[in-house]
Amino acid sequence: MRPDLLFVAEMIDAAARIAALTSGLDAAAVERDLTVRDALLWNFTVLGEAANQVSQETRAQHPQVPWRRAAGLRNRIVHGYWSADVDVLVSTAHDVIPDLLVQLDTVRDSLR
Repeated sequence: MRPDLLFVAEMIDAAARIAALTSGLDAAAVERDLTVRDALLWNFTVLGEAANQVSQETRAQHPQVPWRRAAGLRNRIVHGYWSADVDVLVSTAHDVIPDLLVQLDTVRDSLR
């Protein structure tokens, strides 16, 4: 398997988990459930790390994917864990992740 295909598959898996974790939940519910909160942080970290590993060539071919934003959120979580804003994570999960999954499916299909 080509490396970019592996990284995009990891991104899809993490994004799908983020969507599942936050389905029907608001930020307050996530904040109360430490297991969900920790899993959400982990999956955003995986998503951003994989995005950061995708080649410049693939990124250039798919500029609609917010590669840098995903990597930036990962950096914010990893380097400022104590200040991760659950409201931002949940709104990103609800507002960005569904479209991201569609975009990543397109990228995956192009890499096969």
